[in-house]
Amino acid sequence: MGMTPSETCRPRVLQLELAGETLALFPCGGLWWEAAGVLVVSDLHLEKASSYAARGQMLPPYDTRATLKRLGALLDALRPTTVVSLGDSFHDRRSRPRMAEDDVATVRAMTAAHDWVWIEGNHDPQPPEDLGGRAACELGMGGLVLRHEPSPGDARGEIAGHLHPCARVVGRTGRSVRARCFATNGQRLVMPAYGALTGGLNVLDAAFAPLFAEGAVAAVLGRDGVYLAGVDSLAPDRAGGRYLRPNQAPMPPTKAPSRTATKP
Repeated sequence: MGMTPSETCRPRVLQLELAGETLALFPCGGLWWEAAGVLVVSDLHLEKASSYAARGQMLPPYDTRATLKRLGALLDALRPTTVVSLGDSFHDRRSRPRMAEDDVATVRAMTAAHDWVWIEGNHDPQPPEDLGGRAACELGMGGLVLRHEPSPGDARGEIAGHLHPCARVVGRTGRSVRARCFATNGQRLVMPAYGALTGGLNVLDAAFAPLFAEGAVAAVLGRDGVYLAGVDSLAPDRAGGRYLRPNQAPMPPTKAPSRTATKP
């Protein structure tokens, strides 16, 4: 797949060749296309905590600020020309009125400093217009296509989000660790969720089967870098779930698709 660790970046960054383009995968969950000056992040889910609070489930209202702080650090380090937020940037259509004014100011400063593209997601089909940037259903750049929901079948050069991939990696001792990851087969890539309060869907879940017929490599986000985990080292989260191994026939859908597990 052409994935190699960068020798010059700290923390450890993985390089991926996708549709002829060299991309760098960062442990915070960002994707850096240096040749084009493009930074891609996905599924920020800003104001998720306040959405839960409005429904009576009280969570600390700091997820937006934490997400923007991490994103701001990445912007300062890379100084991209273009930033693509790959859908579900906002947790729901009422996220904007719930944002604190200093968070609004932070987003406006970010969008003013870059060519900022809000890809439309299922949570935010109409991103707020007063925060700057421009909206798009999807974006074609060079040999790459950036969209929110991955499309089943052959989609060479596709970069998508939506599924919030995570991996449970089993070590030689039998102990396992679960973390967010990039999922790829060298032809397409599914981004991890960037938001501070987002959950994740195991890459062995049946929802990934139409995307990776031969199985996916997980580029797992670690505290100090991104690490590759092959199919043989991956494990499901629980027994009895809708999990597939490569080339196993897909199961018929249950009442709701597995991908809804990423949108609690």
